[in-house]
Formats: sequence, C-alpha cells, structure tokens
Amino acid sequence: MYSILAQAQGFQPQSLIVFGAIIVIFYFFMIRPQQKKQKDQKKFNEEVKRGDYVITVGGAHGTVAETEGDTFILEVEKGGRIRFNKSAISMEATKAYTTKKAS
Repeated sequence: MYSILAQAQGFQPQSLIVFGAIIVIFYFFMIRPQQKKQKDQKKFNEEVKRGDYVITVGGAHGTVAETEGDTFILEVEKGGRIRFNKSAISMEATKAYTTKKAS
C-alpha cells in the first residue's frame, strides 16, 4: 500500500504548466482590466472642468461649479452647492444629459 502512495507522489511537470497557465489567465482576465479601469478613472478625474455635468458615487447629480486641487464644488440645485473630493465622481454625464434634453 505504501508503495502505491510513493509512486503517486512523483513530480509532474504538467501540473506546473497548468498552474502557470492559470496564473497568466487570472492576470489577463482579472488584474489587468482593473488596472486599466483605475487608470482611466484617474485620467477622467484630472480632466473634470467647470460646467461638466457629473454623477457622484453617492448618486448626486449636478454641475461642477469650481475645482480646487483635489476637491470640486458641485451645484446640485439653483444655488445649492456641495463640496466633494474628485475621487467621488462616478461618471461624466454631460453628453447623455444634453442628448436626453434634446429629445
């Protein structure tokens, strides 16, 4: 019985190849797309300017009234202003908002 167990535990290079392939697949399907998304979000946050209609991660919709370093002031209603960090911007909705208003 022990001889059967000893034979089954030998090194198999195929298992190493499969393990390496799983790591490569995991990188290209999970890690790399997330890094690209973070890079695009950072670039977008740096390009936010006055007058852009944005949506925050908390769901607040409004127009950027001012930008100051890492923060911006969002005008949500007539005269209603709230200060947010730039990282709180979820998406820019200017194009979608103007298209929806025109139709």
